Amino acid sequence: MGYPRLWAALLRAWGRWTACPGPRVPGLPPMAGNKVPPALASHQQDRKVRGGWVWEETQHPPKRVKGGEDEEAPRKLPKRKIVLLIAYSGKGYHGMQGVSAAGQVVSLKVWLIDDILDKINSHLPSNIRILGLKRVTGGFNSKNKCDARTYCYMLPTFAFAHKDRDVQDESYRLSAETLQQVNRLLACYKGTHNFHNFTSQKGPREPSARRYILEMYCEEPFVREGLEFAVIKVKGQSFMMHQIRKMVGLVVAIVKGYAPESVLERSWGEEKVDVPKAPGLGLVLERVHFEKYNQRFGGDGLHEPLDWAQEEGKVAAFKEQHIYPTIVSTERDERSMAQWLSTLPIHNFSATALGAAGTGAKVPSSLEGSEGDGDSD
Repeated sequence: MGYPRLWAALLRAWGRWTACPGPRVPGLPPMAGNKVPPALASHQQDRKVRGGWVWEETQHPPKRVKGGEDEEAPRKLPKRKIVLLIAYSGKGYHGMQGVSAAGQVVSLKVWLIDDILDKINSHLPSNIRILGLKRVTGGFNSKNKCDARTYCYMLPTFAFAHKDRDVQDESYRLSAETLQQVNRLLACYKGTHNFHNFTSQKGPREPSARRYILEMYCEEPFVREGLEFAVIKVKGQSFMMHQIRKMVGLVVAIVKGYAPESVLERSWGEEKVDVPKAPGLGLVLERVHFEKYNQRFGGDGLHEPLDWAQEEGKVAAFKEQHIYPTIVSTERDERSMAQWLSTLPIHNFSATALGAAGTGAKVPSSLEGSEGDGDSD
């Protein structure tokens, strides 16, 4: 299938199973079969109206000619507001979060028919799956109604090895003491802080730079293909561009011995601090939370709570089959973490970024332009 944009893949699958032309995506060629003979046009239009599950369209259907045998208009089915639980491996795709996702949620209006998920998934590649569907209120918006998001960041544990050790020692195993240190530092992020140093998009006095982190911790390590990995999880109300990668990057720099622990507290002040940005490979959108919506509508007898408890098995299976193997194989092939670790010595953690730039030292993270890597509003 190659690597089209993620939304393009979903839209194409949608158009294929309804047997009608799929919606055009800017920058992509039309789908094969968009042009149909005139004799088939009315037949496809009837099929679409009777039960096809397609995106909202801006074009109006052609008017029917009165007085003929086909004067009776086709039965119209009401559209319903729903949300989809989507999982995808982010490598090679662009759009949406820009990273892998095990629990992305999108909202839209559709015509509901039987076996919707099976029909859509049959036209999607294996690394893009729709895992669940739920009815929601008519005014629901999956972005605006979101209370919090949980991301995970998977990284090889040699990232926490002391700086005097080889930059990529595959025999390294994370000790209980080092894991305890990592979790103590990650816990410092909890609460509300000024994260202007963790993005290139905010100034130190912008109110929107203050973000609330509910929890952040590192799970027990595990071995894949002879290499030990660990998963860091973070839940927050919202995140800015690059924020999570920089939060991870600064903790790695402290644990390895490149930066003092005091730099954490200083990074929340108004001065510009040089905060390194960890690679984007291991970043995964784990879950989207809708606590307030669930409290109001989850028990009204008409709508289900958006907790996706029944889909947890599918989510876990997708991560094991598609997301984790992609991270492991890409890390082995491209060595993104090892290469990034080799750049940590050029960071100046004792001076402001402006001061470091004045001495001619390269400041690779805080002063970069922002490219979308996923952890954003």
